[in-house]
Amino acid sequence: METAPSQLPEVAVNFALTWDGRISTRNRTRADFSSPRDKHRLLEIRASGDAVLVGRITQETEQMGMGIADPALQAGRVARGVAPEPLRVVVSGSGRIDPNARLFQSGHAPVLVFSTLKMAEATRLALEGKATLHLEAGSVNLRGMLQTLRSRYGVRRVVCEGGPTLLRSLLEKNLVNEINVTFCPLVFGGNEAPTLTGGPGPFLPAAMECRLETMETIGKECFVRYQVVKPQ
Repeated sequence: METAPSQLPEVAVNFALTWDGRISTRNRTRADFSSPRDKHRLLEIRASGDAVLVGRITQETEQMGMGIADPALQAGRVARGVAPEPLRVVVSGSGRIDPNARLFQSGHAPVLVFSTLKMAEATRLALEGKATLHLEAGSVNLRGMLQTLRSRYGVRRVVCEGGPTLLRSLLEKNLVNEINVTFCPLVFGGNEAPTLTGGPGPFLPAAMECRLETMETIGKECFVRYQVVKPQ
């Protein structure tokens, strides 16, 4: 039986895009082309969540700590009655998590890893005391993951920061509620530079209709927030 939307946390995604819709270069290098204002906006959006979610490759490529370094944002969360930093959640179908990644060297919020039984026993042992593992046979059930976050950890809002493979999977299962995008004044070009949903490939099962909620231009960048219109 499919989980009712009311039993799942809200999922907001946040990406920076070039004007031709690319999130990175053809070599999938670290995305560092947005302004300091956008980087702080990322922290603001991250601070709005009970959990921040990324795929393994994005976490490793970006060397993400997934924390909130701004004391004012931490204080704002505490004033709302929540922990200073959101839970940090990593998804990996392969289970090839680096126990020495920056994620485990910085930040104070607990780390949850949703993966599969493909994870090597040595990796599981190395992650003891560093992360809570949720392993399942086959592939990671994203809807089940969200349900676990809601029921077991009290998560009501998840902020997903990539990568495109994870976002595509969430969109395919109609699990995204909000899309935040920063449009940056750059053009990368080329067919191999990934978009929000990765490289060239098949269409989504259905087009995602979005409703513009806010739009703000600061300097050379445009910040927009869309609400995903759910099918009736």
